[in-house]
Amino acid sequence: MAATMTEHRPGRAIALKLGAVFLFTVMAAVIKIATETVPAGQAVFFRSFFAFPMIILWLWQRGDLRHGLKPSNLMGHVWRGIFGTTAMGLTFGGLSLLPLPEVTAIGYATPLFTVIFAVLFLGERVRLFRLSAVAVGLIGVLIVLYPRFTIGGDAVSQMATLGALMVLGASIMRALVQVHVRRLVQTDSTAAIVFFFSLTATGLSFMTLPLGMLVDWPALTWVMPGLQVSLLLICSGLIGGVAQIMITSSFRFGPVSMLAPFDYASMIFATLIGWLVFSEIPTPAILIGAGLVMTGGVLIIWRERQLGLDRSKSKASSPPQGTPS
Repeated sequence: MAATMTEHRPGRAIALKLGAVFLFTVMAAVIKIATETVPAGQAVFFRSFFAFPMIILWLWQRGDLRHGLKPSNLMGHVWRGIFGTTAMGLTFGGLSLLPLPEVTAIGYATPLFTVIFAVLFLGERVRLFRLSAVAVGLIGVLIVLYPRFTIGGDAVSQMATLGALMVLGASIMRALVQVHVRRLVQTDSTAAIVFFFSLTATGLSFMTLPLGMLVDWPALTWVMPGLQVSLLLICSGLIGGVAQIMITSSFRFGPVSMLAPFDYASMIFATLIGWLVFSEIPTPAILIGAGLVMTGGVLIIWRERQLGLDRSKSKASSPPQGTPS
């Protein structure tokens, strides 16, 4: 059995997670501009392919360029790539149809699903208090989604509804990714996890090029971008590569259920960027719903801290193994 490659360092884990959340929000804004011109599949390809320079530079700096890319669980990397690429494509599609703050608010379902999946797939113990907090958060997500699911509406409203469904589906896939990464870091290096995800995502997204040639559907058909859009797509890859390294590293230093609520900081970043770049103002439904989700997240964070203190006290008061009590 391979030795575990994780350690409990919550301060470092939280700092890495918050940094990654900020960078991913900036990347989302860049993608939102680019997807006005190119389809989501093409944007995923650029985002994945141009993450490689940052990943290779990082591996070289760490001295892992030769030995850091040996996977212990190859199929685990394949499934992580499938889940992550699907989530990325759905998110990019949603960004082309919805305001950035709304995409961010709907994406708050990710940490809620992550807590649930951590119980189902990782065996993490979550009691009634945290389950109640998750329920509060899910109610908030439903409040954000409700205006998009009213009966009737014009074509623009219908496309916005499709965008909301895409982002909700992406949040479920991202939750599966986070739980899956928590398993992978037990045996595989961060270098291998990040590298093979970029490789898988690049290959899967490139498959949309011939598919777009066979199917006459603008959402799949690649286009020749201009210089400005090309630079934006390249920047999305560079930014995403750094953020990907940071978020993968965060799971090495803290459990999924502890880190999940820190995704909520993205609402602050998304609101500021949406206002400054896109002149987007969050609606009352988005603010109320996001507030409920944040409340659920704060309760989870508080409960995690209490449980951590209890565990520390219990460990300190326990006699050494083999010593009679």
